[in-house]
Amino acid sequence: MSVQRSERTLYSGHPSWRSMLDFHLVGLIAAAAAGAIGKLVSGWGIAVAAFAAVLALSVLVGFIRRVSIHYTVTDRRLHIRRGILSRTEQHTTLDRVQNVETHQTLLERVLCIGTVSFDTAATDDSEFTFEGVATPRGVVEAVDRAQQAAAAAADARFPIADRRLAEPG
Repeated sequence: MSVQRSERTLYSGHPSWRSMLDFHLVGLIAAAAAGAIGKLVSGWGIAVAAFAAVLALSVLVGFIRRVSIHYTVTDRRLHIRRGILSRTEQHTTLDRVQNVETHQTLLERVLCIGTVSFDTAATDDSEFTFEGVATPRGVVEAVDRAQQAAAAAADARFPIADRRLAEPG
């Protein structure tokens, strides 16, 4: 994401490697199966090579999947970038964020990862979610700080209008 000069990055990150443990477990099982097949077909040399090749491929694919997703929170916007060769990007401004929700299963709580979902003033079809982040509470705090700073800046720009709205009757 190209952060403009006047923007300040409050959070920047990828999904945690811990959020992909299920993928890596499947890769480990596939590597063990490849090693077992290699042992049955040829011997220990082929078994070790097959195990190592499938495990290395699994780790590489997992790494590429993880780094191909990037989340950014600035003092003005939320941004999600997905992809390496082809790219999908989602942006929304902080003033459109209406609700922030975190979700963690029991396993995710043990692994200290979670999902942060943002309800925005867009259509219901638009899902804006940071999945598998290592510090879901940190993301929520960054968005909260940015929204508070924006509200304080708006109060500083329009103090008279705010006083009129706050007066009773």
